[in-house]
Amino acid sequence: MTDRTASAVVASVTAAFEQAFGSAPEGVWSAPGRVNLIGEHTDYNGGLCLPIALPQRTFAAVSRRDDDRLRMVSAQQDGISEVALDDISPERPGGWGAYVAGVLWAMRRDGFDIGGLDVVVDSTVPFGAGLSSSAALECAVAAAVSDLHDLGLLDSAEGRARLAARCVEAENVIAGAPTGGMDQSASLLCDEAAALLLDCRSGATEQVPFDLAATGHALLVTDTRAEHALNDGQYAARRDACERAAATLGVETLREIAPAELPASLDRLGSDEDRRRVRHVVTEIERVTLAVDALRAGDLDEVGRLFDASHASLRDDYEVSCDELDVATATARAHGALGARMTGGGFGGSCIAIVPGDRVEEVAGAVAAAFEEHGYTPPVSFAVVASAPAHREPSAMPGTADA
Repeated sequence: MTDRTASAVVASVTAAFEQAFGSAPEGVWSAPGRVNLIGEHTDYNGGLCLPIALPQRTFAAVSRRDDDRLRMVSAQQDGISEVALDDISPERPGGWGAYVAGVLWAMRRDGFDIGGLDVVVDSTVPFGAGLSSSAALECAVAAAVSDLHDLGLLDSAEGRARLAARCVEAENVIAGAPTGGMDQSASLLCDEAAALLLDCRSGATEQVPFDLAATGHALLVTDTRAEHALNDGQYAARRDACERAAATLGVETLREIAPAELPASLDRLGSDEDRRRVRHVVTEIERVTLAVDALRAGDLDEVGRLFDASHASLRDDYEVSCDELDVATATARAHGALGARMTGGGFGGSCIAIVPGDRVEEVAGAVAAAFEEHGYTPPVSFAVVASAPAHREPSAMPGTADA
């Protein structure tokens, strides 16, 4: 976890760009990581989810080139990665650069006349924490491309949704991670002090007020430091199971299964594994609807109950939790959290808990103590607020400001 301010990172990434490429960047863009309040593994099933944008962001200093080459530098790694735009593929450039290159590949495939770029990136989003550092990287670059090429895609929800779709395509095809579209939509479409109700079937979005501080509460994120990866086969196996079950049930996605139809639908499935996967997805979609209703009614106790039910479903039916996530959520509840659940793809990463504002340190300390007792890597806990979507940052140059 880092406490660097946005202005400090802008200055740092600008200086790194000048050192790497010999001139100042045309601008710096940033995009947030996200936590999903509820609605996990529903996005690729046409369901509902409810993410917020984090204060932690990925920053990209970018300039256009007059050729078709992409040069990339990361503050977290040494060296320059370089690839010709026509050579971008699932094999090239590989590594973290695939997330950057994939955005250009997807936007060119969408018909945009995109040339080469020089890019330097830095991030305050914890890597491997399940907070969508990859989508933040993609969306920061996509925002830069839109502005530098006067595409105007940041000026409307429709344009931002189009950018999000290209970022999903980049991650699925070039980076090889079979994610749904929630992460990129959150990074580009979330508002401050709001959660984004995202209908992954229709693409419709709605802002749901989410300001826990106004009620004396906080959202505590715990990075368990149990690193996860979405391209290791486990995520894809869950997605394959859902698609297999949908085909057996004769529906396009599991979103078509109403809660009242769930028992009969489960009886038609041949394996216990498929039944458990479907049960999670159908009940999780329903929990999103109930959570939105509870937030609008100001019923945080009900939201907490839904958090707990979501975690149990992810642990038992979807089997994407881990010991560290289970210990963190149980400990948070035992020390006063209204509810707690894992967030993100699972197999490690982070969990979230709604806690009274005056008990944040107590809960964080209790989780740390529980991890020490179990011999786990020390976790990192921090309170977050719903923050702004991808945008261009003010200039780091004295006496100037970007429009």
